Amino acid sequence: MRSILTACLVVLIAFTAAAQQPPLPATDVTSAEITAFIDKLPKDAISDLPIKVVDVGGYRVGVYGVFRPKAVKQDAVLHEVRTTEVYQMVEGAGTLVTGGSLVDVRRDPKSTTVRGSRIEGGVSRRVVKGDVIIIPGRTPHWWSQLETDIKYTITRSDPDNRIPLRTGDSR
Repeated sequence: MRSILTACLVVLIAFTAAAQQPPLPATDVTSAEITAFIDKLPKDAISDLPIKVVDVGGYRVGVYGVFRPKAVKQDAVLHEVRTTEVYQMVEGAGTLVTGGSLVDVRRDPKSTTVRGSRIEGGVSRRVVKGDVIIIPGRTPHWWSQLETDIKYTITRSDPDNRIPLRTGDSR
């Protein structure tokens, strides 16, 4: 009986110690940071770069700034990973296609991204400032038409910790 009470006491102390661990700090990415970051990206190419990537206790979450010029051809892509992407349009408008199948598939053996010329059988939607789209990992997606240059953020939730951490503001 005494050993059972001792074991229960040890477990209770362990749970109490674990409960007293300080929570992870919150990370801010302000609207001003996002705007300044995206405005510094080159205007003649598609850019998708990390603003901040943090460890949130067992997995990573990153916020990326994206600039897509209307004049540059947009490939359809599929990321062969579990990372979910959440797009939030900051400026501009375009048609985003998700799901379906990639056409004219090109694989790079050094990358987890598969590219295609377009998507067949997907769901098309017009995306404008303020819209949010959640794209699960392994889902084909493609900007089939841009009405203007577009700026948006991508929040990536990375359960496999593949994305390198980034807390500073240097590139």
